[in-house]
Amino acid sequence: QVQLVESGGGLVQAGGSLRLSCAASGRTFSSYAMHWFRQAPGKEREFVAAISWSGTITYYADSVKGRFTISRDNAKNTVYLQMNSLKPEDTAVYYCAANRVVVTTTRVNYWGKGTLVTVSS
Repeated sequence: QVQLVESGGGLVQAGGSLRLSCAASGRTFSSYAMHWFRQAPGKEREFVAAISWSGTITYYADSVKGRFTISRDNAKNTVYLQMNSLKPEDTAVYYCAANRVVVTTTRVNYWGKGTLVTVSS
């Protein structure tokens, strides 16, 4: 069992920045591809970003390319999502997820409970 705990969400004005963190349990953290998904009110959960187990390959949804950066620190068992130039449409609950391979669907092995990001105009 892998436990994931997100933090760093909050209220920010459009154009501002936030950094989300996801703390993972277990000695095998470095063996997992890590992901961020988000779910806005009334919408389906969608893929945001992912990073390979090595940290050398990253993936982004078109909607966040150039604004968000995913990174990982395996020594700290932590994944980050740096979010810049935030827009109101980025408002959502952001979920951390772990999987053996990178996926862009919601079919992942482990989920965090989410952290709320609200972007005001």
